[in-house]
Amino acid sequence: MGTQLLQSKMIRTAMRVPLLERDEEHELALRWKENRDQQAMNKIVVAHMRLVISMASRFRNYGLPMNDVIQEGHIGLLEAVSRFDPDREVRFSTYATWWIRASIQDYVLRNWSIVRGGTSAAQKSLFFNLRRLRARLSKGQEAISESMIIKNISQSLGLPEKDVELMNHRLSGPDTSLQAPLSNDDEGGAQRMDFLVDGAPLPDSVAAESIDSERRQSWVRGALMVLDTRELLIIKERRLSDDGATLEFLGEKLGISKERVRQLETRAMGKLKSALLQANQELAREAASV
Repeated sequence: MGTQLLQSKMIRTAMRVPLLERDEEHELALRWKENRDQQAMNKIVVAHMRLVISMASRFRNYGLPMNDVIQEGHIGLLEAVSRFDPDREVRFSTYATWWIRASIQDYVLRNWSIVRGGTSAAQKSLFFNLRRLRARLSKGQEAISESMIIKNISQSLGLPEKDVELMNHRLSGPDTSLQAPLSNDDEGGAQRMDFLVDGAPLPDSVAAESIDSERRQSWVRGALMVLDTRELLIIKERRLSDDGATLEFLGEKLGISKERVRQLETRAMGKLKSALLQANQELAREAASV
């Protein structure tokens, strides 16, 4: 209740401050721009707090504390004062409206959900206009389908239908904690996260795969030691390289025919097979004797 009373008092105070005449506004803006007159700046800010409150009230349906929304609007107002050029013959309220709205919108996007929303201009437009467009399309059209609403909004904002559908789902309900119980009557029982499926391999499978991979690499390294220099080069270039050298390339490199390269490769593969089989037999005998 105390917060509401404070908010009401702030609104009443802002509404009682008189608006600035054009000449007075121009004079105060010049004093701030040329002399950094703090008093002049404060007078401009106080006179336009009603604009901040009016703008903040448009965002009351996002479930955020109104005091915080007003404070963010106030930050936007201060930014507008610091950037305003009185020589452009534009009323300050017209210029400040953009900065106030932008500051509030950024605050809403940062705090409305723990999941960060889109930051592009198109995504912001979708976030803040989706509900209004839905209401307008549904008004007087009882039979309009959900897919047609999504399609019309997509065309209106120039965005893909999947983006509109995703944002529509996000706005349809609040964030839900994964640690919340499945039902109100099940406190301390099953939680939502208990039913999430993890597609990653189980830890024991990861460990087994790592051990098997290391074992296979050890076998291959040991088997390669039975090859002579030319055979080792051919196997590395033909079998252990991503590109896979051709027989012609290796023949030119070794100064032999491509047919001879093929014969050496076949002999080397036979040696490797025999070495791997022998290594596995020795491992099997060791395991059996343990």
